[in-house]
Amino acid sequence: MLLEFELDGTAVLTSKEKRMLAAAKDLPPVYDEDSPELTEDMERAFAAARKAKPYHGEPLTLYVSAATIEKAKALGADYITILSRLLDKAVDEYRAVP
Repeated sequence: MLLEFELDGTAVLTSKEKRMLAAAKDLPPVYDEDSPELTEDMERAFAAARKAKPYHGEPLTLYVSAATIEKAKALGADYITILSRLLDKAVDEYRAVP
């Protein structure tokens, strides 16, 4: 599987970073137990999961306290989705207040 990424033109790279990126094109992928090579079955499973739960939002970086993150993680593996829904509800309620 070939993965390509193109910079959007706003990034400012040093000449060293440009050389490193050019050299990276020739490097083979490195697989290990944490990041194994995908089988065709795994690729199909990832594609099916993305179709079943497509991304419908705008990415946002939000800084919250460590305590809040720990509480959110205690909600389960899907805690980011839960936080997203909570934020949606909070904004809706805030807008509803006259």
